[in-house]
Amino acid sequence: MQAEYIFLSPERQALMAKYEAAERIAVGYAMDYPDGLVSGMHSHPRAQLVYGITGVMRVETEDALFVLPPTKALLLPAGEQHSIAMEGKVAMRELFMDQGIAQAVANEARVMAVSPLLRELIVAICNEPVDWELGGRTPHIIALILDEIKRARTLLTRLPLPRDHRLSRVAQAIIANPSDPRSLEDWAETCGASSRTLARLFHRETGISFGQWRLQARLNAAFVLLMTHGDIPLVADAVGFGSQSAFGVAFRRTFGITPGQARTLHLHPNSGVETTDV
Repeated sequence: MQAEYIFLSPERQALMAKYEAAERIAVGYAMDYPDGLVSGMHSHPRAQLVYGITGVMRVETEDALFVLPPTKALLLPAGEQHSIAMEGKVAMRELFMDQGIAQAVANEARVMAVSPLLRELIVAICNEPVDWELGGRTPHIIALILDEIKRARTLLTRLPLPRDHRLSRVAQAIIANPSDPRSLEDWAETCGASSRTLARLFHRETGISFGQWRLQARLNAAFVLLMTHGDIPLVADAVGFGSQSAFGVAFRRTFGITPGQARTLHLHPNSGVETTDV
């Protein structure tokens, strides 16, 4: 990733405002971003379906991290504080929609698999004007998008962020260095709490165990590396897997595609790789 540049400039905010205030139940928004652009924490008055047909987006909310390659989309409720960082060149294609219709498919941030049909529908609505004709084809596109979202497989790839200062220290260290091998027993020596206390707090604040959390952090980091570099053995080692086969099994179980397919997305972003239920 290159140096970071803020992309929510006054010009971009003014452009986005017409989509946020559109007098339609949903509108498509298309924008291409170079590698390294980031936003500060912000929110929108409408719900969003955040998706990119190329590149990878790192989305951070107040309590979780999400990694979005071209096989995944994130539904964010209206008013959800979030920031987005671009890994590689990102062709963002997203949907702004009224909270009422968004709540019909999810009432909290949700990551989902993007089928080839959903991908094409998102692209199609982004080619429609903000003031699309009420009697035209756009209402049918929106209806199909909502139906596809309802049918889409929810991917359990949300990485919750603990708030306790001791746990936050551990979490940020692992996010910065996914191959960090330290156990909770090791961390206990530097956090001023027993490993049992840390384990209990981790589960209470994130809903999963420390081991599950670290695995998800490693796999999220791996997807970004595969999309930006593509060397599977090096990526497996960089995120702390001693075995490439174990890495492949964990990656496919989580994302529904193999590391090789993720690398194909890097090499051929329009390859149309499908996710599979596993």
